Formats: sequence, C-alpha cells, structure tokens
Amino acid sequence: MAKKLNWYIIENELIKKGFTIFTPRDLQRLFHTSEVSIRFLLHRYFMKGMVGRLRKGYYFFPSSPPSELQTANALYRPSYISFEYALAFYHIIPEAAYSVTSATTKPTRIFQPQNKTYEYRTIKKEVYFGYIPHRIGNVVVLIAEPEKALVDYIYFVALGKKTLNERFLFKGLQTKKIMKYAKVFKNNRLLELLRKILL
Repeated sequence: MAKKLNWYIIENELIKKGFTIFTPRDLQRLFHTSEVSIRFLLHRYFMKGMVGRLRKGYYFFPSSPPSELQTANALYRPSYISFEYALAFYHIIPEAAYSVTSATTKPTRIFQPQNKTYEYRTIKKEVYFGYIPHRIGNVVVLIAEPEKALVDYIYFVALGKKTLNERFLFKGLQTKKIMKYAKVFKNNRLLELLRKILL
C-alpha cells in the first residue's frame, strides 16, 4: 500500500483537511491502510526530506511548516497556551517570550523541536479552563484568555516556581474576571499577590 500512495497526493489531502501537523494514526484513518505501511511511508519520505518530525509520532510538511502556536497545541495534549507566552501575545508584558508556554493536566514536560522550546506546566483539572479558540489563517489554536493567562502565571509565582515580572500593562483587563478565576485555585498566596499587583 505504501508504494501505491503518492506523497504529493497525501500532502495535498492533508493540507486540504487542515492537517499542518499529523500522526501515523491520522494517515491510517484517512487513507485506510496498515500501521506498518504508514510507518514505512513516513520513514521513506522523512529520509528524502519531504516530511519533518517534531517529536516521535508527530510530523509536518517542511514546505508548509506549522506556526509556534499550532505546534504548541499539537505536541502535548490536552494543553492551551498560557503563562509568559500568552501574556506577551496580549501585550500584558512588554518582553517577548523565549519559549512557548502552555498549561496542561498531564505531567510537566519540555520539548525542543526545530530549535524552539515548548514548556508545558501541570495545573489541576478543576482550573483547566479559561481558554479560547483563536483563529490564525485557516487554523484554530487554543490560548488562555488574557485574565486567565495572568492568573495561571501568578499562581506559579505564588508556588515559587516562577519569578514575578513587575512590568505588567493592565489596560483592558477585567479585574472582576481575574479574581473570579483566581478563587477557583483556592490558593491564598495567589489571591494576595493579585490584590497587590492590581492595586
């Protein structure tokens, strides 16, 4: 079956269906072939440079590479972009983020595909909310609301796992929403820090 599948047809079909990042299982489902055939096909075209690999089991087309945001959402699921990257994205902090930071309910992990760092921080299932779909071209990615990105970040400051950035730009943020989200964390240190920051 691998010999019958034309890689250009596969690429066009995946792009048409919005797959900028794909897995062997995606190919099996779309092209109705065996796992062995798909893995042989991916290895063959990876060696030819016609398919790139983000990490084991996650592939992309070098001719149309995914954005950082797409990559962040796909590399480790479930996850949504938050913390410093989201704060910089919304211009709540003036500095650019050096790594793409996300929240997840899975164990904390760091991946470094394509010379870029993607950090995933564990949060409890009960506070895994406050993210929205954000459209970039034809692709939708999940990113924290501005208020939730701030709360997620300050929560890790409260835990002593992040250093407080004191150069916040709060214009447009809803204070009531921030405090409402923060209370769900049930962390007094988080609430104290937010009250000081928002004064």
